[in-house]
Amino acid sequence: MPHTYYDFFAGGGMAGFGLGEGWQCRFANDIDAKKAASYRANHSGGSEFLLKDVALVTLDDLPGSPDLVWASFPCQDLSLAGNGAGLEGKRSGMFKPFWQLMRALHSDGRGPKIIALENVYGAITSNGGRDFATLAAAFSSLGYRFGAVVLDAVHFLPQSRPRFFMIGIRGDLSIPAGHMADGPCAMWHPPALVEGCNLLSRAAASRWRWWSLPTPAARNTSLAALIEDTPTSVKWHSKDETKYLLDMMTDHNRKKVVAAKAKKEPIVGTIYRRTRADADGTKRQRAEVRFDQIAGCLRTPAGGSSRQTIMVVNGNRVRSRLLSPREAARLMGLPETYILPERYNEAYKLAGDGVAVPVVRHLADAIFEPVLKRNRLALVA
Repeated sequence: MPHTYYDFFAGGGMAGFGLGEGWQCRFANDIDAKKAASYRANHSGGSEFLLKDVALVTLDDLPGSPDLVWASFPCQDLSLAGNGAGLEGKRSGMFKPFWQLMRALHSDGRGPKIIALENVYGAITSNGGRDFATLAAAFSSLGYRFGAVVLDAVHFLPQSRPRFFMIGIRGDLSIPAGHMADGPCAMWHPPALVEGCNLLSRAAASRWRWWSLPTPAARNTSLAALIEDTPTSVKWHSKDETKYLLDMMTDHNRKKVVAAKAKKEPIVGTIYRRTRADADGTKRQRAEVRFDQIAGCLRTPAGGSSRQTIMVVNGNRVRSRLLSPREAARLMGLPETYILPERYNEAYKLAGDGVAVPVVRHLADAIFEPVLKRNRLALVA
C-alpha cells in the first residue's frame, strides 16, 4: 500500500519525483496555470491537481488523511535578495492560509502524520529570526515534534542550492531510534539555525528535535556531464556577445578564464551577472564566473534575477550561451523524460522555483519512510 501525500505550491510536481513510486499524491495545488500544465503533463494528467489560490482551498477539496503534507511555499519575501517583508509579505504570506488548512485538518480528525516545509536559507534569518520562530510556533501549536535542517543539493547534483526544511511529526506518533540526535550536527544545522532556536518559545523549544540524517555518498556527477552537446533551445553567443561578458569581469574573474585556457581539456563554467560596488562605491553589473564544476543556484528570471550562462573554454577558444532548459532540469535531478514547457523563460522558471529531486529522496529515506514504517508496524502489533 503506497504512502499518501498532498503537494502544496506544487509547481511542476518535482517533490513527487523525489518521493517516487512508493507514494501516491492525493491532492496537489498551485495558483500558476503554466506550472499546472507542466504538473499535469508529467503526472499522468494530474487529476489530483487543483488550480486555485491556496487561500480559497477548503477542507472539502482535501481527500482523506495524508501521511505527508509537502509545502514549498513562496520564498520571495524570505530570500536574502528579497524585500525583507518575510511572512507578512504578499507571496511568502501564503504560508498563513496554508497553515489554516493544516489546523482545519486536525480539527476534522485528519491531521497529517508528517508536515514538511521547504524554503530558501533566508527563511532562518528573515525578520531577525522572528519568521523562523513563527514557523516553529505553528508546528508546536498543533502538537508536532519538529526540527529543521539545511540541505544543499550540491551533495547530489552539481548545483549549489542550500535549502531550509522544517519537518514535523504528529505528536501521537513514535520516532524510530537513531533518527534524532542530542544536539546539532554541523553538516545539517548551520550556526544561523542553532541561533534561531534561541528565539523559540518555551513550548516550541520543548518540541524541537535535532534530526539526524545520514551523510550522502560522494557525488559522482560533474557539471560538464550534464551539458548538452547540441542544444536546440538556445544558441551560442556571437564573438562580440562573449567579449561583452569577458569585459564585464573583474580582474579576479578574468584570471579564472586565463587559468582555464591553460588546461589541456575543455573546461565548462557558469556565469551570473550581478550588481557589485567598485572601490569608489559605483555600482556596476559584473559577470562572475566559476569553473569548479558546480553551477550556481538556479534562480527564476523574474524580479531582475539574471539567467545563468554557460562558458566553455577550450584553449584560446571561449564560447558562451544561456543554460538550456534541459540542462536546468538535469541540475534539479529531473529525468530526461520530464516534459518541459516550450518557452524558455517558462521552463527556466519552472526549474528555478522547484525542489531538487534527490534532496526529497534523501529526506524520505532518512525521516519520512522510517517514521511511517515504524508506526504502521505499531498499528499491526
